[in-house]
Amino acid sequence: MNSKNDTFRGASQYVLDQELAKIVNISIALEMPLLLKGEPGTGKTMLAHAIAENLNMPLIVLNVKSSMKLVEALYQYDTLTRLNDSRFGDSSRNVSRIEDYIKMGKIGQAFTSDVKSVLLIDEIDKADTDFQDDMLDILDQMEFDIIEIDKTIRAKNRPVFIITSNAKKDLSDPFLGRCNFHHIAFPDPKMMRKIIKVHFPAIDTGLMENAITAFYRLRDLNGVEKQPATRELINWIRALKHDPDFKPKTLQKGELPFLGVLFKKSGDYQQAVNITNRRRLF
Repeated sequence: MNSKNDTFRGASQYVLDQELAKIVNISIALEMPLLLKGEPGTGKTMLAHAIAENLNMPLIVLNVKSSMKLVEALYQYDTLTRLNDSRFGDSSRNVSRIEDYIKMGKIGQAFTSDVKSVLLIDEIDKADTDFQDDMLDILDQMEFDIIEIDKTIRAKNRPVFIITSNAKKDLSDPFLGRCNFHHIAFPDPKMMRKIIKVHFPAIDTGLMENAITAFYRLRDLNGVEKQPATRELINWIRALKHDPDFKPKTLQKGELPFLGVLFKKSGDYQQAVNITNRRRLF
């Protein structure tokens, strides 16, 4: 099992439930990737930051894009710079040494790091199936080849792997079979109160309760394309606290300022404005 120094216990800005703590620590102990699913704004990405903070490890983030090839996450061969160096001859690099033009990608950085790191592979569901499965082969073997220089890169330290998915696309069965899994549900009001108190320790109870009540009712509006998430609520409370003319009781009357902090889509914003203008939210 992992040592006490490798036991995740939460972080200063992350509220951790017991079940999530257990699956994080068992994944670290078994050296298995942890796949986190859940809607945007449930804290999947922030969990990796919290683990890195709590375990005092560097965090390396691979933001997956739909067009990304696996080799880009491993390394890049900078052919353009080498060509320019060979043409103009004013570089300190030796153009005959291809290795000087190899730059590590995010997975490569994690493998070559002198210290154990947390590697966050964010939004893996954007990648195609081949990317997903081939990536896990690399993570299993803890090595990859740089074909341009016929060199194998072996991991100095096995990173802590956190993989996130917004569940927009199904992941392959082989991929799922090689990961531990946890679904992070959207916080209920009780958990949300704990989160808000972490960010605003001295918050007025009336402001917190009225803001949370209004927030969940706004999330329940029909036809909303992008529901406001926890970060929007935190920013909304920050905006309310910053307004010297704001009074918490105005929320009870259905007067909800700064709706643009909560809703980022034009249609969602207009719907929320229309509802609140008619005082139909409460």
